[in-house]
Amino acid sequence: MNLKTDLYINGAWVKGNGTLPVYDPATGSVIAEVQTAGEEECAAAVDAAFAAQKSFAATAPRVRAEILRKAFEIMIAEADDIARLVSRENGKVFSDAKGEVLYAAEFFRWFSEEAVRTPGDFRKSPSGDKRILVTHQPIGVSLLITPWNFPAAMATRKIGPAVAAGCTMILKPAGETPLTALYIVGIMERAGLPKGVLNFILPSKTGPMLSKVLHDPRVRNLSFTGSTEVGRVLIKEAADTVLRTSMELGGNAPFVVFDDADIDAAVAGAMLAKMRNGGAACTAANRFFVARKVAEEFTTKFAAAMSALKMAPGLDDGAQLGASVSMKERNKIAELVDASVKSGGKLITGGKTPEGDGAFYPATVISVDKNNEILKNEVFGPVAPIVVFDTDEEGIALANDTDFGLISYVFTEDLKRGIRAAEALEAGMVAINKGVISDPAAPFGGVKQSGLGREGGFAGIHEFLETKYIGVEI
Repeated sequence: MNLKTDLYINGAWVKGNGTLPVYDPATGSVIAEVQTAGEEECAAAVDAAFAAQKSFAATAPRVRAEILRKAFEIMIAEADDIARLVSRENGKVFSDAKGEVLYAAEFFRWFSEEAVRTPGDFRKSPSGDKRILVTHQPIGVSLLITPWNFPAAMATRKIGPAVAAGCTMILKPAGETPLTALYIVGIMERAGLPKGVLNFILPSKTGPMLSKVLHDPRVRNLSFTGSTEVGRVLIKEAADTVLRTSMELGGNAPFVVFDDADIDAAVAGAMLAKMRNGGAACTAANRFFVARKVAEEFTTKFAAAMSALKMAPGLDDGAQLGASVSMKERNKIAELVDASVKSGGKLITGGKTPEGDGAFYPATVISVDKNNEILKNEVFGPVAPIVVFDTDEEGIALANDTDFGLISYVFTEDLKRGIRAAEALEAGMVAINKGVISDPAAPFGGVKQSGLGREGGFAGIHEFLETKYIGVEI
């Protein structure tokens, strides 16, 4: 594979002010050295995006749609190559990486269809004195900041609607996984995206340089996926210029198993909800609340399924649990588990940090009480703390006892019970009897400190559009 390692500014691959090593977390070896951006390169990216904005906004929606459709086709054709790259720099197993790439490609297909279907409104005012015309226009230059855990999908989930809406972009990926983002930038170039529309930077001094970009009055939109802690900082920065912000932040997802649940189905759902991406997902089930009547059966079967997973480098044959993205992230997971056990948690399986190279941590199930500190943390790894509850009301209250509200999972054989629980759960998304519900055609986002706005679905393109009302005398 011919890896892209340069910055991409105004339609050209250019050198920066230095390089950043990209590591394979399974071995600790360096995969590549990626160019970093200094103040000059960051400024050039804003210049290019601003210069291209007017002409790109005037491009016919069908033209933008065809670019996205072409990008989708390229991604599908090259899915295995991209998945291998994702696995190498992120650490996840190949099957997870391939699933991510196919999911990522769907955002290009979905928004290629949405580009030509943005609705407006035309009607008589209630007073009868005018016609109300509502239209939508691209918001303008957008800064896209993506995380390391889904380096392909988080890039396409932002690039897709921005292109569909007619916005130019500056893409800043996570330093741990820039190679996948660079590959996608290359796909957009091959798909025919005009120069200046998509620019790639990797600031050498992330905070100060991003602050400077955010304070540039030509930048009108920020779309961020990452931790709530960083999100709070960016929201404060954005306030200075009243910048539009879309925030997909942290989660602390509850997985609630009621006493009438199909336990085998619940265990299968738990394995998907917990172990997709090795647990490094904002949608990962992070706290398991199980009705006392079925707690022993669920815990036994779930622990057996977790302990059976093969932990190995992501590209190894049969690997089911890969490495964390870095030793730093792996050690955070280990520290949370150790602290949980020290405060009374009981290990059912896993919980021991492996010796040797590689950022590996085993699939872990731990029985805890409702006050255990691990329940307050987004573990971002293969760790499942289980709490027993006695009534539906208690289970829902425990699930809602968090500052976050991205997604919740409910397992029950009673649809009415499931709907009542879904309505009571404080989350932007609720999965009933399913371990994965993310879909490019559905609105993705949370409540409370899990974020602002929605990505995907019919709402996704509107994060890159301004609504304009025109009153017409007729």
